[in-house]
Amino acid sequence: MKSRVWRFLVTIAAISLLAPHAAAESQRPNILFLFADDWGRFAQVYAEVDGPGTVNDAVRTPNIDRLSRQGVLFRNAFVNAPSCTPCRSSLLSGQHFWRTGRGAILQGAAWNEEIPAYPLLLKDAGYHLGETYKVWSPGSPVDAPYGAGKHGYERAGRRFNSFSQSTTKMIAGGQSVEEAKQVLLDEVRQNFAAMLADRAKDAPFCYWFGPTNVHRKWVKGSGKSIWGLDPDALKGKMPPFLPDVPEVRQDLTDYFGEVMAFDAAVGVLLEELDASGERENTLIAVAGDHGAPGFPHGKCNLYDFGTQVCLAIAGPGVEGGRVVDDFTILPDLAPTFLEAGGAEIPDVMTARSLWPVLKSKKEGQVDPSRTAAFMGRERHVAMAREGHLPYPQRAIRTAEHLYIVNFRPDRYPLGDPYRLDSDNPPTVEEMTESTFVTLPDEDAGPTKAWLVSRRDDPRWKPLYEQVYGKRPREELYDLKSDPHQMHNVASDPKYAAVREELEQRLFTELRTTGDPRVINEGKYFETPPLAGIPSGPARPKRKR
Repeated sequence: MKSRVWRFLVTIAAISLLAPHAAAESQRPNILFLFADDWGRFAQVYAEVDGPGTVNDAVRTPNIDRLSRQGVLFRNAFVNAPSCTPCRSSLLSGQHFWRTGRGAILQGAAWNEEIPAYPLLLKDAGYHLGETYKVWSPGSPVDAPYGAGKHGYERAGRRFNSFSQSTTKMIAGGQSVEEAKQVLLDEVRQNFAAMLADRAKDAPFCYWFGPTNVHRKWVKGSGKSIWGLDPDALKGKMPPFLPDVPEVRQDLTDYFGEVMAFDAAVGVLLEELDASGERENTLIAVAGDHGAPGFPHGKCNLYDFGTQVCLAIAGPGVEGGRVVDDFTILPDLAPTFLEAGGAEIPDVMTARSLWPVLKSKKEGQVDPSRTAAFMGRERHVAMAREGHLPYPQRAIRTAEHLYIVNFRPDRYPLGDPYRLDSDNPPTVEEMTESTFVTLPDEDAGPTKAWLVSRRDDPRWKPLYEQVYGKRPREELYDLKSDPHQMHNVASDPKYAAVREELEQRLFTELRTTGDPRVINEGKYFETPPLAGIPSGPARPKRKR
């Protein structure tokens, strides 16, 4: 039924059925990658394919939805690491993040130029490179795997990255909401147009659009004031790890407003692509680099809310109008783009091209071998008393289960909460305004402040402990009965066989791909510079 509905909604243009790498030189497709910072699996199209009753009911993304219907929408797309730099290291290199040296961490990241990166390989193959806003950062050199800033197009500005702040300022200056939005969307259009104008005649382009507006922080209440979103529309639809209270509903609504700003930018880029006459020969992919920031289970967590993302791909060679269940991680995009451009895929890449799935006419499960996603995490920004230490995790996600290994359960998963235990704990305002007040691996914001300030309330204390407290070495979740991953059944004898099978499958992948975390008790990741420089004693108590 859903298949017929989707095909009814889509008019698929006549496209070449040739494999991308078999196309003539002049027919090599352009590659347009639309990649939003901190954007998880939030688009209205997922409410359509999954069914109503979730938070996706509240977000409106007409441009992303249209693109998804024209191409292939992935129901099970995940990041390899729910942290900006490691995720991007894996995506650009086509390898698991743990194979990228200091690219596997965020704070203190450095790029190893010996690691092949798909954009530079496409450049060598004759592609014109362009990028706007964020590609690979924080890290040194910034944007190294994309040319270290040599291919940037930001002549019209960077104000889009602060969408709600910039819009609010313009409104205060007398402009209407729509006029203020248009100023920022014109910036997007002009930056892209400059890239199109700069390329040599007949050269295909590879363009990365990476706005950071979906990353915190946003103007409080902007989801309603700028986008007309009603926080109460989320009432009764919040997942159990998010308190269903006005403050949190508003925070999520504001986040969705930034997602809608990204969607509007996608629309502008597609309009410009149409105007240039390049649409039919452009492979387009849209995705986010991990889940929502500053929310329980989100960014820096291996639960679905932190690792599952939107992914849709459309363009020449893609059999569109389909939803597929195949599991993929974002590094798979690197060999996919290289194959599209006729460039050789380096043997060192552990990811697999998605072209067998994209060219198929099947829906649901296309490739029977794509039944799991592997992911993990090392160091984000957490600062503990004894130094800048990682919170090492690895996980395997299948259709039925999520299995997580926390290699150092003696550490706090989102950073040391010691300041909360001091005689002078931070105020709610301080928790909102300062990322590094406490629990630094979760971005500061109203939701975090609301929950942390109620950590001693009997009603919310269990959730606080589950989110911020220490976690056991193993976590196992039965997704059929527990889709939001709230009840760990790793120690339940009924799941012993499942736990053992997933553990074996996970560690086989880690050992096969040379993960340093399973070698010599993870010494590589536990040693400076990967583990950082000791930060010294705890900060002194503040005077009131």
